[in-house]
Amino acid sequence: MTADPLLEVSELRISFRTELGPTNVLDAVNLAVGRGRIMGLVGESGCGKTTLARAVLGILPPNARTEAGTIRFDGLDLLGMERGRIRRKPRRHRIAFIPQDPYSAFNPLFRIGDQIMELMKWNSPRRLANEPGLGALFTPYPRERYRADKAAAIAMLNEVQIPDPERAFRKLPEQFSGGQRQRLMIAMALLMHPGLVIADEPTTALDVTIQAQILKLLKSLAKERGVSVLLTTHDLATAYEICDEITVMYAGQEVETAPVAAFFANPRHPYTARLLECLPDPARQTREMGGESPNMLSPPAGCRFQPRCARASAICSQARPPAVGGRQVVRCFHPHPSPLETAP
Repeated sequence: MTADPLLEVSELRISFRTELGPTNVLDAVNLAVGRGRIMGLVGESGCGKTTLARAVLGILPPNARTEAGTIRFDGLDLLGMERGRIRRKPRRHRIAFIPQDPYSAFNPLFRIGDQIMELMKWNSPRRLANEPGLGALFTPYPRERYRADKAAAIAMLNEVQIPDPERAFRKLPEQFSGGQRQRLMIAMALLMHPGLVIADEPTTALDVTIQAQILKLLKSLAKERGVSVLLTTHDLATAYEICDEITVMYAGQEVETAPVAAFFANPRHPYTARLLECLPDPARQTREMGGESPNMLSPPAGCRFQPRCARASAICSQARPPAVGGRQVVRCFHPHPSPLETAP
């Protein structure tokens, strides 16, 4: 397990109210993101990745209900604090967000520079504690801080490789490509000097060649600044490219957490192993997962993967497996053996 994590999610349970009844979207999920580390949150669509990310950000939909658990960020209990108190904490406690759709992230009617400076007006790390808050919407932007914030923004656009940043400041969003817009989103996130960046499938809407550039940029900038990153993705290649550790989710439960090298070399949970077998490989025939994802209105008891698991036994449907292991943590009563267990 990660020692002294920046972000720690413990036994988090979240349900959604629907017309057909409550859905148990997250079932006692645990996650830890180390300081300056990049954690990949991997799983099929609908497994709860985005819900977990939005729970950390505090932007769950109105029909969501947190049933149990804690979310701690740098020692702060995010679920127990008012959002206004969190915003007033020093910049080291801030969390930034990079959405997956760079096309809808900007207002098409305003210049990029205006949108960046509006963000900086309220969230700049140079903003003094005694300056008026969001309640005073018509408060002037302090002139001296405006100049400093704009200079920092121009420099950041240069770092994310936006051509001619000063000219770009005066452009509308439609004048940028999808890859450039995602670079702008990365710049806006890092301008806040965050401790943690949550990136929700940030390359989904981009071409494959642009995806690689964006991932390389995000990783290098995060490492240079010592920023932690929680990256949600269904793409294992993306996780391999950028992450230090990976947590795999299935149907609202986390099933395995491991360093990237161990994850790809020796997956221990049956679901993780089957997930990797689904990847294209010229040396063998691609295998399908088989079976169907569970209905979240009435999910299976115990381990939710057990109806599709060839290694399942009676106990798998009676209780959720405990977390076992050191650096490679797995929740399974019948995991694949580790290299140490199989060594002569």
